[in-house]
Amino acid sequence: MANLLLPLYSWGNGAFIMIAIFAVVIIGLVGAVMLMMNSDKKKKNDQ
Repeated sequence: MANLLLPLYSWGNGAFIMIAIFAVVIIGLVGAVMLMMNSDKKKKNDQ
């Protein structure tokens, strides 16, 4: 019963660094998609 009180995740193993890297990757992916969307609109308007 005592095991149920233990947290399921430990913040001591560099979790903040992993979360920061994940956030940077997600922001980079969203930025890449936005750049592709904007470049597609410019190509369609030129034709």
